[in-house]
Amino acid sequence: MAVQKNRKSRSKRDKRRNTHASMNPPTLSIDQTTGETHLRHHVTRDGFYRGRRVVNTGDDA
Repeated sequence: MAVQKNRKSRSKRDKRRNTHASMNPPTLSIDQTTGETHLRHHVTRDGFYRGRRVVNTGDDA
């Protein structure tokens, strides 16, 4: 079985564990029809996706 020869320092260990700490904020898009800002590949609050209504919301259902 492989055993490490030298001990890793606390600094090296913590750098490896915290690489995800600087994640980028989610990318936002603007809908063609409504002009509403939404997450990429997600439906807007009005129920539009890529310019088409795909979900009927409470006001017009």
